[in-house]
Amino acid sequence: MKFVGFPSGKVRVTPLPDLFFSELLPQIDDLAELKLSLHVYWRLAHRKSPLCLSFSELRGDALLRRSLNGQALEDALARATRRGTLIEVLMRDPIGAVEHWYFANTPGGRREAARARAGQLPLGGSAASARPAEARERPNIFALYEQHIGMLTPLVAEQLKEASQTYAPQWLEEAFGIAALRDKRSWRYVEAILQRWAREGRSTDKVAR
Repeated sequence: MKFVGFPSGKVRVTPLPDLFFSELLPQIDDLAELKLSLHVYWRLAHRKSPLCLSFSELRGDALLRRSLNGQALEDALARATRRGTLIEVLMRDPIGAVEHWYFANTPGGRREAARARAGQLPLGGSAASARPAEARERPNIFALYEQHIGMLTPLVAEQLKEASQTYAPQWLEEAFGIAALRDKRSWRYVEAILQRWAREGRSTDKVAR
């Protein structure tokens, strides 16, 4: 799907040290490792405590599963750990099962990893509730159409398929929601919203009326 560009207005940002780009990025020659590293740093940047992610969390992450799953995820984690991008700590839960926890190799991440190894950082469960809202699986465009407009027809299904390859999932979800809120339950109205956002930027005062 073609990326339509970052929207105008206030958006969330993820800080990364300059050294990530000048020192670390030139060393990474594996796409899966790069995707995994960026994803983990993004997740940790929007998390309060603990500043780490378990293997169980990463394996169940809806966004990560789109491009990394199973053995590919394990290989990417191993590469990132060997390179020093991530710090791995093995901990046993109350029933004796071993869980792998991953920390960013930053001053804060190293302190948290040291606390975990010393038994001073409680690490229980997967803390899935700390996942950013963007990491949740969004409904696909066909489900959105049936939810907000009605039964699909073959002609509309083709149009929806094309739109899903053009617009970001977040845009689709919001456009359908706006149409439903205004009781304009038609695909043409939703499409007009998306087209105007693509031309002028996403803004609630510039949608089709």
